[in-house]
Amino acid sequence: MIRIFRALHAFPLILCSLLSGLFISCGQSDTARKIIVVENLLDLDRSFETIELTKESLGLDMQDKLENFGIRDRVSQASVTTQYMDSDSDGLADILLFQPVVDAMATREFELFGLTSGVKEDTLHACYSRFVPERTDDYAWENNRVAFRTYGPTAQNLKEEGKPGGTLSSGIDAWLKKIDYPIINKWYEKETTDKGSYHEDTGEGLDNFHVGASRGIGGTAVKRNAAYYFSKNFTSWRTIATGPIRTSFILDYAGWDAAGNEIKEEKHISLDYGSNLSKFEISIQGVDTLSVGLTLHENDGETTINEQEGWLSYWQPHEESELGSGIVVPGGSLDGYEKYVTEEKDLSNLYAHIKVKEGKVSYYAGFAWKESVQYETKEEWVQYLTQFARRINTPLSITIK
Repeated sequence: MIRIFRALHAFPLILCSLLSGLFISCGQSDTARKIIVVENLLDLDRSFETIELTKESLGLDMQDKLENFGIRDRVSQASVTTQYMDSDSDGLADILLFQPVVDAMATREFELFGLTSGVKEDTLHACYSRFVPERTDDYAWENNRVAFRTYGPTAQNLKEEGKPGGTLSSGIDAWLKKIDYPIINKWYEKETTDKGSYHEDTGEGLDNFHVGASRGIGGTAVKRNAAYYFSKNFTSWRTIATGPIRTSFILDYAGWDAAGNEIKEEKHISLDYGSNLSKFEISIQGVDTLSVGLTLHENDGETTINEQEGWLSYWQPHEESELGSGIVVPGGSLDGYEKYVTEEKDLSNLYAHIKVKEGKVSYYAGFAWKESVQYETKEEWVQYLTQFARRINTPLSITIK
């Protein structure tokens, strides 16, 4: 019996199964007959937190292909949505993802089973990301609730050369969605073909969130001598996965100076179905504390911080509506915070200070727009962050039998 602990993100919505119509292989081996016991140790109902399984954790043979296996509820025998990830880009899937629903203080059992045919592809990936060369060189990502983007080297060069179309920022932009289907390709096509503008809301939402030189929602910085320093635009990118459950990618940055300290940084960013927060896994050299920011814009919002639980919130007026942004730091790594206010344009941010451990920093950052009708008040947003923190710090218990 193998016991593992692996679950990320708390999600409120239900995914439809993409594996209906698939049956047990008549010749399935004993290695496929695995029971996955999922135990919820919290007094909270938990929906669609992402569980990661590997061939090793499942006790499969190394020659087995994860894509040949599905997961179904042991009682109802209903298949659940799965995603197969090649995390190291070697051409072979090495992680199987699924999202169970487990009541408070309850246990559910699932079965691994062999498939008679390949997994049906989800052609409309709810969790999606890509490099966007047609709009200078953005990198954009989204799920069914939120969307983000950040900026590449061409945009930086245009800005530094004083040419139109440039952007100099390593901040994280927010695209405000009202709908649960993908909009990245649609909005970029509208903007780049003069068929409209993603700065105008035609019923799906819009881009009216200003980033500039700010940290936007979750951009990084290093504090030195009471000032904050940060990188320029990303220099290269690599998409790892898109799918029904997770999109994942890596952004590299050129080394940058923080008051005489040479900083090297790589960002591994992922976004799971149903989450308002992206996960950031930062590889960092040259510093023992990394700061992560939320732009304060006009500094007319309300900050709420819970250092013990590891989260920061900023709720603000936004274009005749309201918007909440937040950072959640797992595992007791939050090492203080600062509401940094300055007269310099775009440089006022609410910062979380996070301990660097073995060259790594992990945190979650995201937002909720009132018009999306997800979290419509500051109180609802703060409750979401509170429960999110509880879930990531007490993951679902997974036992393989």
